[in-house]
Amino acid sequence: MEQNYRTSRKIDPNQGELLGDQTPNDNDRVEIGPTQLAFREWEAAGLTLPNLPKMREFRWKRLTQHIVDRDYGGLLMFDPLNIRYTTDSTNMQLWNTHNPFRAVLLCADGYMVIWDYKNSPFLSEFNPLVREQRSGADLFYFDRGDKVDIAADVFANEVRELIEQHGGNNKRLAVDKIMLHGLRALEAQGFSIMDGEEVTEKSRSVKGPDEILAMRCAANACEASMAAMEAACQPGMSENDVWSVLHAENIRRGGEWIETRLLTSGPRSNPWFQECGPRIIQNNEIIAYDTDLVGSYGICVDISRTFWVGDGNPRPDMIYAMRHGVEHIQTNVEMLKAGVSMRDLSMNTHTLDDQYQKGKYGCLMHGVGLCDEWPLIAYPDQLVEGAYDYELEAGMVLCVEALVSPEGGDFSIKLEDQVLITEDGYENLTQFPFDAKLMG
Repeated sequence: MEQNYRTSRKIDPNQGELLGDQTPNDNDRVEIGPTQLAFREWEAAGLTLPNLPKMREFRWKRLTQHIVDRDYGGLLMFDPLNIRYTTDSTNMQLWNTHNPFRAVLLCADGYMVIWDYKNSPFLSEFNPLVREQRSGADLFYFDRGDKVDIAADVFANEVRELIEQHGGNNKRLAVDKIMLHGLRALEAQGFSIMDGEEVTEKSRSVKGPDEILAMRCAANACEASMAAMEAACQPGMSENDVWSVLHAENIRRGGEWIETRLLTSGPRSNPWFQECGPRIIQNNEIIAYDTDLVGSYGICVDISRTFWVGDGNPRPDMIYAMRHGVEHIQTNVEMLKAGVSMRDLSMNTHTLDDQYQKGKYGCLMHGVGLCDEWPLIAYPDQLVEGAYDYELEAGMVLCVEALVSPEGGDFSIKLEDQVLITEDGYENLTQFPFDAKLMG
């Protein structure tokens, strides 16, 4: 019996036309997303999937309102994470970070235009909120050579025409990250360039209901990947061998990339921020890592754990440091609720022992969404007065940090939980356990 195309390309015959996240039940869908493995694991965990069209509409409305509230004619974005937030579309994300060929203009009336790679305008057509697909925002030297200024003039003229039509001809234009020739060309068109990062960071800081559902799913997939990595780890493997498991398991579930290489073993964990490499893991050592993982739905899951590898037991100073780090996180998490000032979080923090002060982490807490985001909560001795005079809001998600690194020592304990701010407190989205041997 002859089958039509749509019947033959379904990935789940039990789902109908749409999957649980309201994306097409089609094995050839354009937008990237979770795999069948991830969907099965989320169903087993009893998780509710996000409604992606509603999530996209929430982000679009919220960002448009931020533009209107600041009396801007529009917001021009080149940062691929801001483009993902606004359109939920991707195109060679990492390459795009250092070759900015994509741009999105969101006008004050909500009209949205994307400039994409000239051969791939179709990558955002699944989202009806993107009203036009164009090309020509590639204003970097490799792609334009000595005529980049001409390309910038053409692009800036298009932006001017769009703002005249959809931004009330308001020449106050917010821009996040732009190449030099692009900036000069926009100013030549009469635009006053405003701080686009302030707009996007504030907008992204509060998550909508479906973004929170997406983050729960991404966290579950990340923790499954962490469990697989820790289970695979054994003496005789290199740090890179172990780290590659996390990468592979993330990709298997529809994750996208990992922002850093923060996994180290034994003495290489102190000082922290060495990147994982070829060192062979020995019997009876710690492994410390920070996921920094951009996972399912493009959501960042930023969790840190430290675990013991070997047939012996950790030293007493390691167990003490581990317990001290857990106490640091758990005490600081208890401060979190809507309405708490960011300054008070800094001033009321749990205090690490003197021996750990020099090596403590670069911040106490930080926001997270599609990546590490605003705000940054500083330790008291690193606080810059006036930089973060705001209060926590329900819907924010903060990563609560602990780096317990003895000065002159041969190990570090790195821990981090991802926590949702609610109206009456918090919800710790991190379920991954602390290592039993290091807890003593």
